[in-house]
Order: sequence, then C-alpha cells, then structure tokens
Amino acid sequence: MIYLNYEGVMNMKYRCKICGSVINEKVNSSCPMCYADASFLEEYRDIEEQPQVFQKAVQISDNNLGIERDNAKCIDCGQCKETCMERTGLDFGSDTEKCLSCGQCVLTCPTGALKVKKELDHVLKAKDEGKILICYTSPAIRVSIGEEFGLKPGTFCLEELVGSLKALGFTYVFDTTFGADLTIIEEASELKSRLLNHGVLPMMTSCCPAWVKYAKDNMPEILDHISTCKSPIGMQGEIIKTYFCEKKRLDQTEVYTVAITPCTAKKMETKETNIPGTDAVLTVTELAEWMKKEQIDFKNISKSTFDTMFQEGSGGGTLFGVTGGVTESALRTFYYLMTHEEFTEDLMPIHSLQNVKEYTLDVGEYTVQVAVVHELSKAKKILEDVCLGKSPYHFIEIMNCEGGCVGGGGQPKYVLENESEVKKERIHGLMNRDQTISVHAAHHNPDIKRIYEEFLKVPNESIAKKHLHREEESKV
Repeated sequence: MIYLNYEGVMNMKYRCKICGSVINEKVNSSCPMCYADASFLEEYRDIEEQPQVFQKAVQISDNNLGIERDNAKCIDCGQCKETCMERTGLDFGSDTEKCLSCGQCVLTCPTGALKVKKELDHVLKAKDEGKILICYTSPAIRVSIGEEFGLKPGTFCLEELVGSLKALGFTYVFDTTFGADLTIIEEASELKSRLLNHGVLPMMTSCCPAWVKYAKDNMPEILDHISTCKSPIGMQGEIIKTYFCEKKRLDQTEVYTVAITPCTAKKMETKETNIPGTDAVLTVTELAEWMKKEQIDFKNISKSTFDTMFQEGSGGGTLFGVTGGVTESALRTFYYLMTHEEFTEDLMPIHSLQNVKEYTLDVGEYTVQVAVVHELSKAKKILEDVCLGKSPYHFIEIMNCEGGCVGGGGQPKYVLENESEVKKERIHGLMNRDQTISVHAAHHNPDIKRIYEEFLKVPNESIAKKHLHREEESKV
C-alpha cells in the first residue's frame, strides 16, 4: 500500500532505530539527532496514517498513574518488557492493571518513548489559584538532583535543593525523612508488639508502593505479614494536613501538598483512597524540568534549609533512600525499645548491591533474623518460604528497585553501562550524611518526640494508628 498526502504525493518519512527521531528525508551519512549510521534509518509513516501494533513492547494502560508511552517514539525493541521481566519478574501481557508503575522501563527505554506521567500542570494550577504550596523531599533526591545540572552522582545538594524549591514558590519546604522517622517509630513498635505477642511474623516493610502492589496483585495470602504502617510520604502528608495545619491555623482546603520523590510508583500510591494527604507527586526529573524552565541557577542558588517543625530528620531516616536503610534504621529503634540501650553495630554489608542479604541480631533473650532484598525478581524464594510458613526471618525489607530508592524510576537517567557505579555513588552520598548528622536515630529526633507528646501520644496505639496506619489492613 502506498500512502499519499493531500496533494497526491507519497508521504514518506524516516525514523532512527536508535534514538527514535523522525526526519522528513533520508540522509546519506547519519541520523541528525544521535548521529547513528544511515543504515539505522527505517521507513516511517505518521501515526494518523498507519496504526501501530506493538509486538515486543510492554503494554501501558492510559489509566496508568505513574508512567506513559509516546507511541511515536517507540521502536518496539522489547527493552521495556525485558526490563520488567529481569527486575520485577513480571510479564503481565494485556493485564495492564498489574503494572507496578515502578518506572524501571523508563530508565532503560533507549528512545525516551516511556516517560513519567507528569503532574506539574496540577501544581502550577494550584499556585495560580493562590494555594499555599507545601512540599516535602525524599532522601534519595538530595544525592541525584545535582546530576541534572552537571554535578557528579552522589553529590549531596540539600541546601541547593531547598533554596530552589523556595524560589519556585513553595511556602514551606519539609524533609520527608521526618516521615521516615515516624515510620520507624511505628514500625519498630509494631515489630516489638508482633514479637512479644505472638503476632504474624515475619513482618515485611510497607515503604515501597511497587512492592506492596505486587503483593496485593500476586500474593494476597502474605498481606498479613506486611506492616500496617503507611509509607513515609503517606505519614508526612497526613501529619501536614492535620497537625501542622492546626498548629499554623491553616485552612486545609487552601493548602496544596506536593511530594518530591525518586519514584514513579508514589504517584499511584498517593491516589489510593486510604493514603490521603498528598495532592501531587513530582519526580526528580519533573522537578528538574520545572527548574530549568524557570531558569533556576541550581549551582549558584541562594541556599536554604528546611522549615521549622519538620526539619531534617535523623541519619536513620536519610538511609531510607538506600537498600538496607529501612532495616538499619528500624533496628536502631527496635533495639532501643527492647533493651533501652543504643544499637551501635556496623551494618555496612546490608547496603551493598548484592540482591539478597541476611543479618542476625541478639536482642536481649531473642535472636532476631532479618533479610534485605532489592529487585522484586530476586525475592521469589524468600516470598515462597513466607507463603509456606517456612521463613526463618522476623523482619524482611523488600524494595522493588535495585539499590533502593536511589534507583527509582523517577531519578535522572544514566548510561546503562554506568548504572551500578551511579547507584553506588548515590548510596555513598546518603550513608556519608548518616555518619555526619548529629541525630542518628529516629527516637532521638526532637520533632518526633514533640509530635508524640502533643498529638500522637503512644506509638502503635489508637491516635497513631488512626493517622499513620492502614487500619483496615491490620490483622496482627
């Protein structure tokens, strides 16, 4: 079949198989965008003229809350499906509701066809309406945002980040490591309760929304094992809309909350009806795009610090951005709750890029066994043992993305050959911060102490459960 334009002339274009660029005429030398050899230029017709049927690409629903695909850029290479199989162990075919929205395919797509589903327009609309903009930034962002502005991976850019957010118009800028510290207080208290009261063990972490969705969709029989705690962002948004607004005498309807995250799956999580409090989620790449549009000079921006009441969290909260970080932070507080002594052991090995790591800890009369897993596809054996009632562990941390949140789908893209090195540098940046910050554990965070005294009262009990847990999922 020959396609003609309205003048009766054949409408032929060419697309580069490497970068996906569409050009009007074939050149003899190379692609004008990526300089690939002319042999990589294939015949191409506009999407309006030729319906596209993808044979190798993973299917993405229009209703996906985290990611989307630009069909015009897709070359149907199958890299996205390969990534999904390799990193999550999933091949969901046409059942697109089982997509975890984790965005790992966004990081590996060679043409940029797969991308983050943007929410910036919603934020700008709220700003134009005069809403009070409040944002909170996840730990992993401060060691990756600099990459968007020419800095090396792992460069710690906290004050530049906060200064930039202030320049964009946010009235309050908070640290989500406060929410991480809240999570640890609740999670460690929950683990203690399960251990002492013969509750469901092992207890598994609930911080990673892609992992939680995976369990709901594929292994509902293990849901009792997952902590009832909301994620740090879930807790942070809830506390801002309740405690903070009350303290500042702010009308909740006039407040617009934005979570800045390394994770595309957080967009899915915050739309769930049982996790209110966050109005929009922007990834690192979305934030960087906004900053560049507003001509923010990131390297020379007037530096700033987090606003009071929810200032920077503990070193343990900062570790939430790396594999093993939730475990180490939880053990610091769990050990203290059980023994009234500080946990001082060196847990460096659990932060390596080895996918499955184990650790055994003596806590008083108990010997507690923990496991750390990152990349869901590597969790199969551990999850099977839990289902069969044969798991030797008491606590299991599972993160969907390799390296933890430093490897999230909303992070700056990297050359795939350098992936491990980039993640190692980001991990090092956060671990170094943990070593240098004065408040080392969640239970020593003065803001955390204050909010329990004034509002939440007792961890893992009525008021705290109302605001910080998914009560309807609690069966422990």
